[in-house]
Amino acid sequence: MGRDLNKGVIAVQEKFSVVDEGDGWIMLNKGAPLIVHPANDRGDEPTLLGGVEGLLSYEIANGARLSIINRLDRETSGLVLMATNKSVARELGRSMERREIEKGYDAVVHGWPEWDEKLVDAPIIRKGEVEESRIYVKQIVHEAGKRCVTSVQVVRRMEVSGARMSLLKVAPQTGRMHQIRVHVAHVGHPLVGDKIYGGNDEIYLKFIETGIDEEMMRELRIPRHALHASMMAVMIGKKKRQFRIDLASDLEEFVSRVN
Repeated sequence: MGRDLNKGVIAVQEKFSVVDEGDGWIMLNKGAPLIVHPANDRGDEPTLLGGVEGLLSYEIANGARLSIINRLDRETSGLVLMATNKSVARELGRSMERREIEKGYDAVVHGWPEWDEKLVDAPIIRKGEVEESRIYVKQIVHEAGKRCVTSVQVVRRMEVSGARMSLLKVAPQTGRMHQIRVHVAHVGHPLVGDKIYGGNDEIYLKFIETGIDEEMMRELRIPRHALHASMMAVMIGKKKRQFRIDLASDLEEFVSRVN
């Protein structure tokens, strides 16, 4: 199924598309950068939720109620599932809590891993809880953290604009904040474009103050981190549904610059 997002719909919807929808649910492909839910200090910023509310305004006026099932970071693109009624929201919420929803990501990272597949089993905690951190949200691998497991597979090693990079398939087995970003950096291959986990905190701190500039772009290579939620498998009602989408167009264009 699909909807015409360019007909009588607010402009923010240009940053997402409808992948599929059914009785009580809608699957979306979120662009980046776009936040999923309104932030406390950015009340007028476009959000995915606001765009879907505009798209489904008729349904909402007739009793539909949106509930976000999974969230993605602002700079992560890809699949976001929402429920459109209370009963499906409860069902999918329980599935999330029981970790019954499978998710897969595409990631572009720095370097060529020496391994083809790896299971990263390393606990994560917010850095500020165990040591000084200038970035409040930054997470680190630490023995005091909660168990965190990520499966990583190398799809392709390549050179992009003269730099060694790799395309990975990543499957988180737990659901910690920034899990994939922390784990790939932990094994020595941070996401391309990652302002927090790329190894230079100054980039993120400057970005928060001034936005991105040419000097940052020379180091980051791309304006957002290269992570894309490309697969989700979930039981809805009595049917298991699997959704797959292609790599986001900006990331596809970036990796096409292979030497």
